[in-house]
Amino acid sequence: MTSIVFMGTPDFSAPILRMLHDEGYTIKAVVTQPDRPVGRKRVLTPPPVKATALELGLPIIQPEKLRGSEELQQILALQPDLVITAAFGQILPKELLDAPALGCINVHASLLPKYRGGAPIHQAVMDGEKETGVTIMYMAEKLDAGDIISQKAIPIEEDDHTGGLFDKLSMVGCELLKETLPSIINGTNNRTVQDEAQVTFASNISREQERIDWTNDAITLYNQVRGLHPWPVAYTTFEDGNFKIWWATIGKSKHETNPGTVVAIDKDHFEVAAGNGKTLALYDVQPAGKKRMTAEEYLRGTGSKLQIGDQFK
Repeated sequence: MTSIVFMGTPDFSAPILRMLHDEGYTIKAVVTQPDRPVGRKRVLTPPPVKATALELGLPIIQPEKLRGSEELQQILALQPDLVITAAFGQILPKELLDAPALGCINVHASLLPKYRGGAPIHQAVMDGEKETGVTIMYMAEKLDAGDIISQKAIPIEEDDHTGGLFDKLSMVGCELLKETLPSIINGTNNRTVQDEAQVTFASNISREQERIDWTNDAITLYNQVRGLHPWPVAYTTFEDGNFKIWWATIGKSKHETNPGTVVAIDKDHFEVAAGNGKTLALYDVQPAGKKRMTAEEYLRGTGSKLQIGDQFK
């Protein structure tokens, strides 16, 4: 049976690892990021792929940085037939890319050559794309630039958000990899060079991308909110503090006022003026220094003094 080293870190990757195990592939090691502090109490927490590997009884390697490390030599010494990565979070050095007889392949959550980089799902939603998908590809030294082996597309629904699409695309990746692996192993797979003229990028989300610009139109703001849900979460400024917007929709009100102005207040939401005469209706929020809450809870408590004409910035 083909021997594999699997490399992945977040929830997206864990079902793919489980599928490989259930299909009977020989997994020589699971390589994942180190445990990180999580939450306000900074509890040291293993990444989801490590938790799955522990459950399955698989050997685990956790390099802080792969290039030039002892862990890299440990992986090379395993002499796997194939390396499979899925949202691992580090660039693979050429020494590793060249080592396996069957190469290194990646399960990437976009329809390459669109959205190369670390945040393809976030960016596709924020850009208002109507579809996304998964690409199985050979890895190259250049980021996400290797030859395409197989792809599968799915629609992005109007109420989809990044968290939901992560789950959907993880399942798509599982099935597509399961279908594609036999052809990779026996050498009958397709191999298509990416069209460099069609390349777009999706770098890791910056703090600036999280900030709401109320001069943007309501659709752009809605796509931003759902593209950043449930992490890292869009935010604005109100009363000199950061005000997180966990969920919102396009509002029903129309206005002729300055963007960022509160124009309507209802029982379970309030509407803020966007830049095209329409509004964003806020339903799930987090005022500065407070926990996440529904807009209804906010309006009954901390936000009880909110008035039409108040300004978000």
